[in-house]
Amino acid sequence: MNKIFKISNMVNETQIIDIQSNDKKGALNELLEIICKDDLITDPKTFSKEIFKREKLMSTGIGYGIAIPHARQKTVKDFVIAIGRKREGLEYESIDDKPVKLIFMIGASDKQDKDYIKVLSRLVLRLKNQKFVDKILSAENPSDIYELIKTQK
Repeated sequence: MNKIFKISNMVNETQIIDIQSNDKKGALNELLEIICKDDLITDPKTFSKEIFKREKLMSTGIGYGIAIPHARQKTVKDFVIAIGRKREGLEYESIDDKPVKLIFMIGASDKQDKDYIKVLSRLVLRLKNQKFVDKILSAENPSDIYELIKTQK
């Protein structure tokens, strides 16, 4: 069974925000607040701990103004994504030492190993498209960002 993983199926309009915080911890907490409202996350406290534990291990700031904090957890039923945007960027300890403008937080079940890698690589592939990233950054509001993600092949 070869399942196609569309990012737009893992996020909804209410899971896309403009980040208010100016630091990494605040930004992660803002995203956790919205992602943990999803029924796919059965234990928000455990999921939140995992996100911060993963971040301590190594920054999920992958460079180019993008971070992908993620956790696989048995308290997560299926893939769920929250997206945060900070147009002016925030300090994130990224591998390229540049501020992060887009954060894609991913939750997945601990049983989704192979699919998890597929989802991450699909997301990274999309984000390598600078035009797409620029469109997200310049979008008027979160619902416009959602429309962009839905129309992205």
